[in-house]
Amino acid sequence: MKLAIGIGGSSGSIYAKVLLDKLVQLQDQLEAVGLVMSSNAAFNWEYELGNRDFEQYPFTQYGKMDFMAPFASGSAGYDALVICPSSMGLLGRIAAGVSDDLMTRAADVMLKERRKLILVPRDTPYSLIHLNNMKLLTEAGAIICPASPSFYSRPSNFEELAATVVDRVIDLLGLKNQTYRWGS
Repeated sequence: MKLAIGIGGSSGSIYAKVLLDKLVQLQDQLEAVGLVMSSNAAFNWEYELGNRDFEQYPFTQYGKMDFMAPFASGSAGYDALVICPSSMGLLGRIAAGVSDDLMTRAADVMLKERRKLILVPRDTPYSLIHLNNMKLLTEAGAIICPASPSFYSRPSNFEELAATVVDRVIDLLGLKNQTYRWGS
C-alpha cells in the first residue's frame, strides 16, 4: 500500500503521533508513506507534545506547497490519504474542491480517483456547515472518522486513549493491526 498522511492544524497532535508510531510498526505492510503537515500542525505538535519528533519519522516528508509530491497526482497510484487531525476549515476546503496546497490537492486526487480518503476531525461541537461538509464528503466517497475515543478497552494514558481512534483508522485502511477487539 502507498499511503499519504496529512497532519492538519487543529488541536489533537497526539492522534497524529500515535498514527505515525503505529505506521512505523506496520511498515512491512506499506510500500511508501508520504507525509505533509500544515504550518499550524507543526506549531500545535510542538505546543501540545513539547517536541518536534515529527521530524524523526522514517517517512518521506513534503512541504505543504510541494505539488511535485507523488500523491499530488493520481498517476502515482497512492492508495489512500489520511488527514489526522483535520480542522473543519481544512475539511471545508476539501468539500468545496479548493486545492490550494498539497494536502487539499491530495484529497482531491483521492476523491477523483475513487481511492480512500479518511478524515479525522477533532473539532467539537459541529455547526450545520460542518455537518453539511461532512455529509458532502461522505457522499463523494470520503470516510469521516471523528476523533471520538472509546473507553471500553480501559485506556490508562493519553496515547492509549488516542489509539482507540487511530486503531479504527488503521482498520479502515485495511492494515493488519493488533488491537483491542470487542468481545474477544
